[in-house]
Amino acid sequence: MNLLQQNRRTLLNLSALSATTIAALALLNSRPTSPIHKVAMSSSSSPPNYPTRTYTPRHTTWPYTAADMTPEDTTTDTNFYSTPRFVTHIDDHAIETLAQYYDTALPRKGRILDLCSSWISHFPASLDEAATNGDLEVAGVGMSVPELKANKLLQGKWAVHDLNASPDLPDIKGLFRGKFANARKAAPSEPEEVVQELLDATACVVSIDYLTSPVKVLESTLKNTKAGGSVHLIISNRCFPTKAVARWLRIDEEERLEMVGDYLWFAGWRNIEILTLSDGKLKEEGEQTQTQMSAFMRMLGMGGGRCDPLWVVRAKKE
Repeated sequence: MNLLQQNRRTLLNLSALSATTIAALALLNSRPTSPIHKVAMSSSSSPPNYPTRTYTPRHTTWPYTAADMTPEDTTTDTNFYSTPRFVTHIDDHAIETLAQYYDTALPRKGRILDLCSSWISHFPASLDEAATNGDLEVAGVGMSVPELKANKLLQGKWAVHDLNASPDLPDIKGLFRGKFANARKAAPSEPEEVVQELLDATACVVSIDYLTSPVKVLESTLKNTKAGGSVHLIISNRCFPTKAVARWLRIDEEERLEMVGDYLWFAGWRNIEILTLSDGKLKEEGEQTQTQMSAFMRMLGMGGGRCDPLWVVRAKKE
């Protein structure tokens, strides 16, 4: 059975649940319109030791076809994202894990771009504090005005910009000045001759699979990044299947990580690494507090000991 058939069978199994069970799951999995809490890290604790491997280039020329990079739904993203979604796209355990990673990997001073941003960026309390103090500036590029306006971390520094229609980033200097906030149309891309290296880091959470021209987007990000700056592409196993590029749905998780490594390599990023932040398995009770959702799923016999896996493919500008 191939991966696509497995995904379809999973959907069929879920559709067989009773209406009462589905309603209960929906209630437990619903998210509020603001973060419940911010993860605070202890300065005395050792940073997590994530399993890490170095990406090795596999191809001398771009290996993917236009069909590979085309989603099933080819309508404009502007239509798809016209209705705001005030939900989280990874579970609570993955959100906490991501915040822990950000606490060790992202700078507390300078400028960070939240690429494919929404109403919440999953930053830890330490970075929120740095932004509040003015040591750190965070700007976002996304598709939904209501979601971006609701993201307090951005402090008005955001732009609506369809990266599939125009893969060049908007004017980064104007973005950090709040020039495009409240604009309901795409921000203009920055002319090549005035591109400035302003970014210290860029993060993109579970969205790289939706980009139809990822190399061009990552090339533009590289051009706007300072020497030594970094990019962090966060990956899980959830997606809107009609909007993910076709090849993403045909391959397993390991090949997806390598594919994202290919994106970065052909865009000119170097020192590419693949980190496993979470293997999708909760620790035994007593080692790891179970979420309400995981306990309920265990009661239903649906693998409550599992959570969303999480990886990051990251790179630096030489």
